[in-house]
Amino acid sequence: MLSAFEADKVMFEIYRESCYSGRYRVVYYTELNDHNREAEFNQALRGEHFFDGFLRNYGKEEAKQTISDLLERLNHGEPLDREEVGRVLQPFMP
Repeated sequence: MLSAFEADKVMFEIYRESCYSGRYRVVYYTELNDHNREAEFNQALRGEHFFDGFLRNYGKEEAKQTISDLLERLNHGEPLDREEVGRVLQPFMP
């Protein structure tokens, strides 16, 4: 049986903008509200999917910082593949 901490997850997607700058971005779907949900969905749908998954709610701030660091590396041209991103994020995933 999962503990309360393990059951709470944050769904996210890393994608690459296809219409604008070609930059990598992340959207945390389960944290969107009515104000920004449609705009964020539409922007992610227009982009090129790169990686997605769930983060444990416990420790999610450290996970978000790690994702931010990965995005910075990707946006500076570092050739990271999906497998490497998965390995880096594995400690934060349920």
